[in-house]
Amino acid sequence: MFAAYAARMDREQPLTGLELGERPEPDVPPGWTTVDVRAASLNHHDLWTLRGVGLGEEALPMILGCDAAGIDADGNEVVVYPVIGLTGHGVGPREPRTILTEKYQGTFAERVAVPQWNVLPKPPQLSFEEAACLPTAWLTAYRMLFTNAGVRPGDSVLVQGAGGGVATAAIALGAAAGLRVFATSRDEGKRKKALELGAEAVFEPGARLPHRVDAVMETVGAATWSHSVKSLKPGGALVISGATSGYNPPKAELNRIFFLELKVIGSTMGTKEELAGLLNFCAAKGLRPVIDSTLPLERAREGFEKMASGDLFGKIVLTVGADR
Repeated sequence: MFAAYAARMDREQPLTGLELGERPEPDVPPGWTTVDVRAASLNHHDLWTLRGVGLGEEALPMILGCDAAGIDADGNEVVVYPVIGLTGHGVGPREPRTILTEKYQGTFAERVAVPQWNVLPKPPQLSFEEAACLPTAWLTAYRMLFTNAGVRPGDSVLVQGAGGGVATAAIALGAAAGLRVFATSRDEGKRKKALELGAEAVFEPGARLPHRVDAVMETVGAATWSHSVKSLKPGGALVISGATSGYNPPKAELNRIFFLELKVIGSTMGTKEELAGLLNFCAAKGLRPVIDSTLPLERAREGFEKMASGDLFGKIVLTVGADR
């Protein structure tokens, strides 16, 4: 079957290890099933995999891709939940949880194998391309907002770095849920698109906000950390799920964190139940993921190059099979 996979790892030039071509059909252990992929979306996790983060040389070649929507073995339209072994389904009792592409082959292929437990019904209101955007970036944003930040309608939230998949999802989800959303971006065009998504106001990075917020959604890291801390109300929550600009901010702002009793909360992905809630939320509210561009799987390299450049707003989707 045709696939996009990591053949080598290069920390400095990750795309040199990306190859497209034929790979073996997936193994299907007892309790697992196959999904014929119709659409899959890119995440920064895929670039980190090509850099060798979370993947050893012994696991190569590894088909990339965490997210997918497609057709299961019974002909149902489904969405793949990409965390394997979260509750032990389909794996040994002592096997730690992993995300697709860390131990098991990923979704940038004509077919992917996952535990039967990892397959959810796709709402008919969502296209394959839309549904394929949800299991990583949108699920991460959903958990950041509604589980870890615990914000309620009417609360105010700052989303740093509008344009990336998680940040874009946080703006759209927050606005749909009745939050007052502020967003930042260095790019004027991305700030304008954030307003179109429902942000109440947009700012350049580091700008003073009209007032302090109840929570900050942080995926940028070092470049925006100090601004995030300074933007919070006393007792506010800073939820972090990534650090694309680096992990070591020049100022930790520890004095503000303890004096104002701020909460710093790490957030990674989400549960299967949260993904089901997200799918239902999008279907019921007419909310759709923002798709930057759609490419056939054969042009996956173009998608990787665009994501690596940062020149995007929303998700890049790869189409496979019948809908290609």
